[in-house]
Amino acid sequence: MAAALSDPRSRQQASNVAAPKQVVPATPTAKQPLPNKTDSKHPVSGGLGSKQQVPNKPASFEPVASMPGSNALPAAPLTVSAQIDEYSGDPNFMTSLARGLAVIQAFSQRQRELTVSQISTKTGFSRAAVRRCLYTLAKLGFAGSDDSRHYHLRPRVLALGHSYISSMPLAAMAQPILENVSHILHESCSIATLDRTDIVYIARANVTRIMSIDLVVGSRLPAFCTSMGRVLMAELPAEKLDEFLARVEFKRYTERTVANAEKLRQILRLVQRNGYCIVDQELESGLRSMAVPVRDSAGRVVAALNVGAHAQRISIQDLQVRFLPHLRAAAQELCLIVR
Repeated sequence: MAAALSDPRSRQQASNVAAPKQVVPATPTAKQPLPNKTDSKHPVSGGLGSKQQVPNKPASFEPVASMPGSNALPAAPLTVSAQIDEYSGDPNFMTSLARGLAVIQAFSQRQRELTVSQISTKTGFSRAAVRRCLYTLAKLGFAGSDDSRHYHLRPRVLALGHSYISSMPLAAMAQPILENVSHILHESCSIATLDRTDIVYIARANVTRIMSIDLVVGSRLPAFCTSMGRVLMAELPAEKLDEFLARVEFKRYTERTVANAEKLRQILRLVQRNGYCIVDQELESGLRSMAVPVRDSAGRVVAALNVGAHAQRISIQDLQVRFLPHLRAAAQELCLIVR
């Protein structure tokens, strides 16, 4: 027997035979109790020295909503097509009408003629959908084409805007008051309302052109960097303001542009306390403007009145001392119109 075990091969065979008889205590990693539902949803990581690792989804893969004041990059703005798709579950929503209106809005002062492909890129609609919209608009007299390729809007589109202007007492009756204050100050004056994240001009008395773009009734500008926009934003309830700032696409138009949500909140609080807003060359270099709110008989802010001047001619002190009393007097007159 001793001779047999002296052979290495024999010792290996004996070891293999004896191994199953050994009882090895179960280790925690060999057999673990099944985790309950709570633990599976909310895994708890071990302390220092723990070898157990719970696989987590990398944080960089998680979609992060852009919140006001957050350092996270703002989410890319939705295309018109994506915005319309959000209402796909609403049985009362007319998708075809929404697409037709979006195609009309694709045209602008800088893009007066567009092809089907250009409108498709701009809106996110398929070329077939754009072509059907243009065909319908052309049949109704709202659009046209001279070569069946480049499309443009026709004068009948003005009837859509005229319906809005004529139905607003403020827009219809404010022009004489606006022209009077513009004549006194020798500067251009305007009235605008808030529409999503933009202001829309509903009345204007133009004295001298001081901006690179020609502002007329219906023109739109970003609200966050304009005096009228900030006056209107300052009156929004807290929840509405949060939603508004979450949708804003902050863009630096000049080196002075305030493109930070938290800094803008501080400015809005100051605007609400003072009752007026001055924007100094944030939208365009050389443009300085001041706005005051226009209230209805119940005290609600329904529009904003502003004056714009060249920064080299009019100082901020001039705006506060000379211009502000006239703007407030005009806003008080307009208050009598709005019921």
